[in-house]
Amino acid sequence: MAVLGLGRVGLLAAELVKAVRESASIDWNLKGSVRAAMRVRVKRLLTKYDYPPDKEERAIELVLQQAELYAAAV
Repeated sequence: MAVLGLGRVGLLAAELVKAVRESASIDWNLKGSVRAAMRVRVKRLLTKYDYPPDKEERAIELVLQQAELYAAAV
């Protein structure tokens, strides 16, 4: 959190939540292209907010896992 600052983390989180909610109606099991598109979208958001590159891959995977869980619950 010290690297990004709390304000930037909040903005990043808000945009990530929006991206996940917009993809909630998609069947993640059937749409590999959706997963790839979401991966690109998350990576762009992380880059936009200067997320530490060495932690980026883990962050992308975590967001994708959460998006799948959210979609299953909706």
